[in-house]
Amino acid sequence: MKFLTIGVLLLVIFLGFFVWQGIYLPLDVNGQESLFSVEKGQNAFQIAENLEREEMVKNSFFFSFYAVTSGNATKLKTGDYFLSPSLTVANIVKKIASGDTATVTVTIPEGWTVAQIEERLGVELSSDLEGFLFPDTYNFSVNYSEKDVAEAMRENFERKLDSELHREIEKQGKTIHQIVTMASIIEKEVRTSQDKELVAGILWKRLEAGIPLQVDATITYITGKRTTKVSTEDTQIDSPYNTYRYRGLPAGPISNPGLEAILASVYPKSSEYWYYLSTPEGKTIFSITLPEHNEAKALHLK
Repeated sequence: MKFLTIGVLLLVIFLGFFVWQGIYLPLDVNGQESLFSVEKGQNAFQIAENLEREEMVKNSFFFSFYAVTSGNATKLKTGDYFLSPSLTVANIVKKIASGDTATVTVTIPEGWTVAQIEERLGVELSSDLEGFLFPDTYNFSVNYSEKDVAEAMRENFERKLDSELHREIEKQGKTIHQIVTMASIIEKEVRTSQDKELVAGILWKRLEAGIPLQVDATITYITGKRTTKVSTEDTQIDSPYNTYRYRGLPAGPISNPGLEAILASVYPKSSEYWYYLSTPEGKTIFSITLPEHNEAKALHLK
């Protein structure tokens, strides 16, 4: 009986060490990191089998056992993870349970167009989203889709355009589309917050007076040229975005503006100015009369 007890005890110790080793020692300390996907609806046992198949763990049992006994079996989250055989089973369980998915960080600058965002991210987005994709820094899953990008950027836009702004826009008798279109122009035209407010005041005033906006940025949006220079021929292009040829706002936004430009569009600054231009150095020159404006052009835009 004594020997049987000792035998059982030794067996328990051996099994305990075997399980401990499987959970807390990595399969390969020099293992390379790779992407592992947890699909929607997969349970701990299915995930364990895939981990063993992809040689992340020695045996699926250890993952399943630890996931259940640690209370994480129902907490495992869908997503893509950077895993390696150099991680212990315990670490892998914790990583997947915490949702520590593999991501890429991308910064979209103010004033970028849908086309530029598509080029940067390698996705195809609807042109209808122009103006409504908020420029910001995003963390996307490494396997992000067009839907992921559009939803994240559009939802961010909706958060930034809060209820107070919605009420103010409605109070002014304007639409979100008009405000964003104006903001997209301002974003492309000038740099500083003060200049944006003044230019917004000038452009809204010109609209009310029935004067063509004649904004160069709308022409470069049509041509796709990444230059500030606009030719006389360019201004004759027949397009609803051509603010030289057609009065009023262009057909829609010409970029994706940041909050500063949106606020300037909603809260423009009144002034005596009717004209402005941006120098090659980025300075904005304001003028009251057309002769003053022409003189400024001759001086600064040689």
